[in-house]
Amino acid sequence: MRQMLHVEESRLLMGTVVSIEVVGKGSESQHHEGIDHAFEAIRFVEEACSRFDDRSALRELCRHPGEWVQVPDVLFEALRIALEVSDLTDGAFDPTIGATLARHGFTRHYLTGDVAESTETDSTVTYRDISLDQTTRKVLLHKPMLLDLGAIAKGLAIDVAAGALQGWEGYAINAGGDIYLQGIDPTGNPWTVGIQHPLIRDERIAWLQATDLAICTSGSYERRSPLDHTVHHIFNPLGMPSGTPMVSCTVIAPLAVLADAVSTAAFLLGSDKALEFVDEAELAGLCIDEQLSISMTQSMRRYLL
Repeated sequence: MRQMLHVEESRLLMGTVVSIEVVGKGSESQHHEGIDHAFEAIRFVEEACSRFDDRSALRELCRHPGEWVQVPDVLFEALRIALEVSDLTDGAFDPTIGATLARHGFTRHYLTGDVAESTETDSTVTYRDISLDQTTRKVLLHKPMLLDLGAIAKGLAIDVAAGALQGWEGYAINAGGDIYLQGIDPTGNPWTVGIQHPLIRDERIAWLQATDLAICTSGSYERRSPLDHTVHHIFNPLGMPSGTPMVSCTVIAPLAVLADAVSTAAFLLGSDKALEFVDEAELAGLCIDEQLSISMTQSMRRYLL
């Protein structure tokens, strides 16, 4: 009987280190082939949804305000989900935030270092200035804008990669802390994941055990502006939320795109509303504020070690 084999590879994709582990009875070459397919799936989503690549479908769409534009299905789905979350948060989450991020210096492609092409934008633009045609899969931007799907596309890419790995006894996809876990880990048990300590990079502040689920964290300790290190990359266009400022929000969901979007949206809503928002979405959430106080939904407790 063939023994379980565990193979792990890491590559730089979507602006972060993406690690994929596969556990199964196949040969080592079959493991690597499966991992290659998963990485290609992530690259496919990135090439459509990147704000930093002038050749992406997202940038092409932004060059044609006022026109219905045919876009790839993966970009259409990312926009559809982004607009749904925008509606649920009354605009605290908004995919038209790209120009604001660019003004704060979030402009360089992580691989080439090239500065992304600037785009004319309307200062009054919001998510309500985007229309989708479900039948034709076309998109209309009513005003000039620069889209940013950073809070959606990574989760979507993880889900597409997970689809490419179906059939293995176990696998884990970790894209800079946004994670999908399936089946068993190399010891034959459910996967164990640590939540990063917001202030100490190499420490974990809590541990979770889960499988067949996604775990995504949005935190203010990642990606500081190169122009002002007091500014992080998660912007609320409506201004600062009430309550003690949060430093991270972790959400567990059946899909990574859902966990990614809800963790970012909950972070943007602030400590007073975050867990209520997660609970209403029937997901599990854990938030940490700047005093390092931890709060969580009741449903999160079942995953804690």
